[in-house]
Amino acid sequence: MRVVVTGATGNAGTSVVRALGLEPSVSEIVGIARRGPKARMPKTSWVQADVSRSDLIEPFRGADAVIHLAWLIQPSRDEDLLEAVNVEGSSRVFAAAAAAEVPALVHASSVGAYSPGPKDRRVDESWPTAGIESSYYSRQKVAVERRLDQVERESPRMRVVRLRPGLIFKRDAASGIRRLFAGPLLPSPLLRRDLIPVVPATERLVFQGVHSHCVGEAYRLAAINNDARGPYNIAAEPVLDPTELGRIFDARPVGVPPRAIRGAARISWLLRMQPTHPSWLDLALGVPVMDTTRAREELGWIPRHGADEALAELVEGMRDGAGFDTPPLSRHAGGPMRLRELLTGVGGRAS
Repeated sequence: MRVVVTGATGNAGTSVVRALGLEPSVSEIVGIARRGPKARMPKTSWVQADVSRSDLIEPFRGADAVIHLAWLIQPSRDEDLLEAVNVEGSSRVFAAAAAAEVPALVHASSVGAYSPGPKDRRVDESWPTAGIESSYYSRQKVAVERRLDQVERESPRMRVVRLRPGLIFKRDAASGIRRLFAGPLLPSPLLRRDLIPVVPATERLVFQGVHSHCVGEAYRLAAINNDARGPYNIAAEPVLDPTELGRIFDARPVGVPPRAIRGAARISWLLRMQPTHPSWLDLALGVPVMDTTRAREELGWIPRHGADEALAELVEGMRDGAGFDTPPLSRHAGGPMRLRELLTGVGGRAS
């Protein structure tokens, strides 16, 4: 089996390649990325390509499955670029897969595609996917889901799967995630349990996480299972709420109004102190808690790590400056003293 993976050098991508490399039925993996990595991974060859403009039909030709993960989070201040890569780039991937007559297409959607929903009960994959209007990330995920709907209508012989994971964590992605969401000014050595005395107890601050390696397993199962079709929610237990966060970090939950947190996020973003647009808070507060029964029963997916374990591993990795030998995850990607990050304008342009 030959599997092509776009966005193969990122947080989820490296875990997907890892999982496929351990799968006996997979003989060849083609990893596609904008920047070629130094990392060597079993059964894997690398193709340097940009989904927004490179030829994709040739790398896809002869593939048994394409797993589409390529997605830009930054630069958050250039929504035109994000739209070109995330939405138009995804459309190019889907069109190339159809033109190359690839039998299976597995797409990385997100919990962020869901409309606002409950935090006190779980929703399955039938919950509406109209997104969180104020979030550009959510709007783009929704736009790509609608284009994937069109692919299903126009290419009925192609098996189409879409996974909707929660937040994805692992130690090897710590440096990359810090750059994407916290920026260069975060003093990483201070990310210690004894230096985190409180966590915000904000209404609806309830979200789901999953270890990146568990996500890799979900994509592996979706690619090799010929009966897998449609959407699957992917998240591990426990659900992460203020009480659980307090337990993980041995900290005390303290009530903070959502407006205060969003205001602080907006001011710090406008002052270029950090690269995360305040609409990410709207996303966290808005999306529902997902039911993962379908993935467990139909894919046979069983997460091997808890969401609490994965989050603690990520934070420890951020403290230690952990990374992996691919451009998005490298601990050295920010340059000496994180100068390269500062030169991007902290979310102003691509690194």
